[in-house]
Amino acid sequence: MSTANQFGPEGWTPEHLNSLTGKCYVITGANTGAGFEATRMLLSKGAKVVMLNRNPLKSDEAIAKLRQEFGTNTDVSFIKMDLAELASVRQAASDLLNTTPHIDALICNGAIAQVATQQFTKDGFESQLGVNHYGHFLLCGLLFERLNESNGRIVVVASEGYKMGLKTIQFDDMNWDKNYHPNKTYCHSKLAQMMFAYELQNKVAAANKNVQVYVCHPGAANTSLIGENVNFITRFTWSLIVKMGLAQSAEQGAYPEVMCATEQNLKQRAYYGPSGRWNWSGPVGECTLESFALEPSVLSKLWAVSQKQTGFNWAI
Repeated sequence: MSTANQFGPEGWTPEHLNSLTGKCYVITGANTGAGFEATRMLLSKGAKVVMLNRNPLKSDEAIAKLRQEFGTNTDVSFIKMDLAELASVRQAASDLLNTTPHIDALICNGAIAQVATQQFTKDGFESQLGVNHYGHFLLCGLLFERLNESNGRIVVVASEGYKMGLKTIQFDDMNWDKNYHPNKTYCHSKLAQMMFAYELQNKVAAANKNVQVYVCHPGAANTSLIGENVNFITRFTWSLIVKMGLAQSAEQGAYPEVMCATEQNLKQRAYYGPSGRWNWSGPVGECTLESFALEPSVLSKLWAVSQKQTGFNWAI
């Protein structure tokens, strides 16, 4: 279910983009999938893009492909960063701050999903929560002042999965040692990302800061997210969804994050993405936001836990 689309029956598409010359965007997980397609869209309008990626070889290949399409002078680069390692996030943020004086938007696109068996990040977090939430929580905190100076944005790429899990945060067992489940644990991580974003909105408003925070989802996009760490049944089911034409392209999956990074007159206390059947595809616009994602006591507790776990206290 979605609200009336402010962009009309076709929803938001890249045709709404104006020139982005002079703008700078930072995207996590941008060498493949929706992150790569978002990079393409932004570059096509003259923007500068810095990709924060784990794999240098794939990043070099992606940059070569983009420069072949847009020209050798295309302003696209990457900084090595692994969201599964807080030290790597800190180093990447330091490198970025030393080389990038202005950031118009940080797009938190990188993610892992449906990890078949319980795995842990280098810092001991359940892998999906560690990568999808804690890594981005720290990155956003480290870059926040630069974004504030730039009147910039933070775009959190969430998932419809937030509705399919516990509908709250499992504070008594954040690593899911007792009840690990590939899908429910993934949904837990995406709900945590959303709750972080909405609590950050609260804190930005209270501190009168200049950062806008938006939450979106890509729908059912045909990307590499369902990869080798996923169990056979999930991979098989996903392949059927793709073959039946129920999944949209990675490019279409990138529309919501590009919209949230660039479009004016968007609501912050909102949730944007494809608004067709099951929100898998269809016109991009505002979607229904379930109230449990805004529970004040859970938002504030998650913030406190996240600061403790990442060892980073936000100055806001």
